[in-house]
Amino acid sequence: MRLHAPWAERRIACVGGNYAAHLAGMWANRLGKTGISLEQITEEARKAGQWGFWKVPAEVAGPNDPIPFPKRVTYFDYEGEIAIVIGRRGKDIPATKIGDYVWGVTLFHDWSIRDGGGADRPVSYNLQKNFDGAVSMGPCIAVGELDHQDIDVETRVNGVVRQSYNTKEMIWSFGEVLEYLSQDLTFVPGDVIAGGTSAGTAADQSRRDPDGRRPLDLFLKIGDTVALSSPKIGVLSHRIVASD
Repeated sequence: MRLHAPWAERRIACVGGNYAAHLAGMWANRLGKTGISLEQITEEARKAGQWGFWKVPAEVAGPNDPIPFPKRVTYFDYEGEIAIVIGRRGKDIPATKIGDYVWGVTLFHDWSIRDGGGADRPVSYNLQKNFDGAVSMGPCIAVGELDHQDIDVETRVNGVVRQSYNTKEMIWSFGEVLEYLSQDLTFVPGDVIAGGTSAGTAADQSRRDPDGRRPLDLFLKIGDTVALSSPKIGVLSHRIVASD
């Protein structure tokens, strides 16, 4: 028996740079900015404002589905996240009303290509976040049971813990994200908002060599198993396989 992803084929919004611990590593690797406290990072991020991207899959992988390693990629990364599923139609939704619109929460894998830096333009195709197998969700949607702003998350690669954090560490809360996105965009039941990831990804942990190259040790390889879990939601596990 195969479980499908609990996805209603609606829109998927993903928050970027939403955990200070993750940003600390990314800033160190990309910008050479080190020695900055998490409080300072949070302050700078909030001052700069929200950003993110949309995932536009035709299909979403479910529990235990294989994830294909993109053919033209060297640096393939995992991002374990928590996502909320919207249960009510709304627009211009205040952050304080988030509880009226969240139907449930689920585990969310934001698989990411780290080759290159992407187009340096305000609008792009964003192929680093959109490819076959770029999203997985599951194993279920926890409805009316959890505080979406206080959920423990853990990501293991081949049984080794890589990420361990709680959604209370988010720079922008789910309510603030929904308020921002719904200013001129109507949300409908089934829409998904993924809250971003914290420290422990290959990208934020891999320091560049003197020649500027990143070691491949922590990045995903064919045959690896990645398991995202939360005590009250379950486990979302996948094996990385060669693309067809």
